Amino acid sequence: MKISGVDIRPGNILEYEGGIWKVAKIQHTQPGKGGAYMQVEMKNLQDGRKTNVRFRSADTVERVRLDTKDFQYLYAEGDMLVFMDKDTYDQIQLPIDLIGDAAAFLEDGMEVMLELWEERPISVQLPDQVEATIVEADAVVKGQTASSSYKPAVLENGVRVMVPPHIESGTRIVVDVYERTYVGKAG
Repeated sequence: MKISGVDIRPGNILEYEGGIWKVAKIQHTQPGKGGAYMQVEMKNLQDGRKTNVRFRSADTVERVRLDTKDFQYLYAEGDMLVFMDKDTYDQIQLPIDLIGDAAAFLEDGMEVMLELWEERPISVQLPDQVEATIVEADAVVKGQTASSSYKPAVLENGVRVMVPPHIESGTRIVVDVYERTYVGKAG
């Protein structure tokens, strides 16, 4: 399926220059002159190469449709992660770099989706949002509570996120796994 260059999102699998690439990071840029573009950092899923590509809004790229299968994350063993097929209970080991930065959000028993290309696992998709507890947050600066400023905080898994000034240590929040951003307080 063809998608516009500005519709590319982290986690997308793209066919580009004869290879299968996973989008790691994106940055949308709208310069003063000229059209908007998307700066995309991608990793080749076949040989591990990384590249940065600039896609303009008029560019189209092929988004690869992969077979998906539900798995459950069990545990880490060195730099390998062990997952269990929820249908057959078979266990497989995959390298941690298949997940990338989102691996910090893995929890025992978490349900994930493996994406398969030609029956080979090439990507692991975590839920888009997870709940986490803040273990360390900067104190509120007087007069800063009314503004839309954010302060740094550290989650229980060591990930740093920016949160509103009223959020304190011990608060459970919802975090976007791939953008590493605060979504809201956990309900």
